[in-house]
Order: sequence, then structure tokens, then C-alpha cells
Amino acid sequence: MSAPAPEGVLVVDKPAGMTSHDVVDRIRRVAGTRRVGHTGTLDPAATGVLVVCLGRATRLVTALQAGTKTYAAVVRLGTTTASDDLDGEVLTTVDTSHLDEAAVCAALSGFRGTFEQVPPMVSAVRVDGERLHARARRGEVVDRPARRVTVESILLDRFSPGPAAEVAFLVSCSAGTYVRSLARDLGAALEVGGTLASLRRVSNGPFVVDDAVTLDELEADPQLLTARLLTPVAALRRAVTVHEVTDPATARALVTGTRPERLGLGSPSDRTTALVHGPLLLAVVGPGPDGPQHLVWSQPADLDALRQADAG
Repeated sequence: MSAPAPEGVLVVDKPAGMTSHDVVDRIRRVAGTRRVGHTGTLDPAATGVLVVCLGRATRLVTALQAGTKTYAAVVRLGTTTASDDLDGEVLTTVDTSHLDEAAVCAALSGFRGTFEQVPPMVSAVRVDGERLHARARRGEVVDRPARRVTVESILLDRFSPGPAAEVAFLVSCSAGTYVRSLARDLGAALEVGGTLASLRRVSNGPFVVDDAVTLDELEADPQLLTARLLTPVAALRRAVTVHEVTDPATARALVTGTRPERLGLGSPSDRTTALVHGPLLLAVVGPGPDGPQHLVWSQPADLDALRQADAG
């Protein structure tokens, strides 16, 4: 009898030079399962935290992908490109020798708070039903609708002056924020242009790069995947509100489909909440893109098995 496919959440340190989907493919081979997905795309040149869900935990992607992301970024000032990073065609270059740290700090401060941001032309955003990057490959440049984003903090780490000045900063921002757009807009604010030179995601919500495993480590020791895999309950305890359901009758009602608000557990539209009973994840409720979400996770048989284990 074959071993069950792994189920849970893995924090991966994505290397440069591959897409997020490439990472998923390599983990599929290590894990021996096709049911693998990730909670937030990183550009091929970017590195750092990629939260990967395996098995049934792929159903938790929506619950786990919200939250603040933190990036360490380097921006090349005086250069603009078609993709807003160094992978794109260079459009303009100007001398930046006149810039100093005070001017850069003043410009960075203008990006704190909530504002409208135009996504890069090379991105996965859909305009008229088609991904922007597909249109960019055909040489098209189209108007992109601005999206509301929030930058909680943006801190200067290093300023390297000169004809091609560079700015390194740490930024914590909402999901959906493009750091490439921040690089472009920082350069525009300084009237010299700018493009992203490097990007590393150091955290995705509560999942941090210090907890991440590399693909090379996983492929060298496949047993490491099991050792580093977070259970669905453990991952959700980090990421969302958790409500402990202690009453067995209430737990059974939840896994047979009774909505939590009917059991006095609040409205699922307020915030994402995991409902747990001991080690069991019963359900996940919360806001979704098309209205309140209600994901039933466990079955009555799981409760019966837990009760028998406790009795034994």
C-alpha cells in the first residue's frame, strides 16, 4: 500500500531565475503529487518566501495569501525599462549624480499609506480579459487601471550615489502591491526614472524567510519535506484568527454543513477564521472574492476517530 500523499504548507526560499510555477513543478516531483499550489507569485528574478500548499491544503490558498508582504528591494535610478525591472528593454537613461540621500528619503516617504498604483505592463493583471504580459510580448502598451494598495512602512537601507545611483529599501505592503511599480514611481518622483534591480521577499504574512527551505535541500533529502511541512491547523494558527470549538455537538454540526453564524459563532464575512476542535480543522470561514466563503474541512468520521483515540 502506497504512502498517503503529503498534505500541508511548506515555506520555500525561491531561487532567482525560475518562475513560481517552476518551483511548484519541482516540489511536485519531490512530493510525488500533482496537488501543489502557491499563495503568491514571485517574478522569475525575485527570490525569497514562496508559501506552497500540498494536497488538500491547496484549498487554503485564499485564506493564506492575504496579509502584509515584506520585501528587500534595490532600485537603479536614472534608468527606465519596459518591464520596470532590469530584465526589460531599456527605454531611457539619465545621470543621477546630483541626487543625495536627503532627496531619496523625502521621495520614499511619499509612498507610505494607501494610494492608487498602476501595475507594470509586464504583469499577470488582466485588461480586457487578457494578461498584460501576453500583450507586452506582442509589443503592445495599453492603459492599465490603477489599483488601491497600502504601504505600511518603507525604510531606506542604503543609498549609493553616483551617475547610476542605487537605493536599497525595506517595504511592507498589502497583497497586490507591485514593488516594480514602486521602483518606477520612485524614479519618477525624483525626476530621473527608476527600475527594479533586485527583489527578495523576506516575509509573506507570518511566514518568514528564516523558516524557509530551499529546493536544493529538498531534492538532496526528500524526507526533509515531511519534516518541514506545516499541518493545515499549524499554518492557519499563524495566519488567521482561530476559534476553538470545545463542544462536540457544535463540532459535529459544523462538519455536517451547519453555517457557523447559526451556531452563534459570528458572521463569516468579517474576517477569515479557522474553526478547530482539538487537533482537527473543522472549517474555514471568511470573506472571499465573490462573497462569504465557507470551507468544511473535516468529516464526521474524523470526529469519531478522534473520540475513539481519546477514549483509548
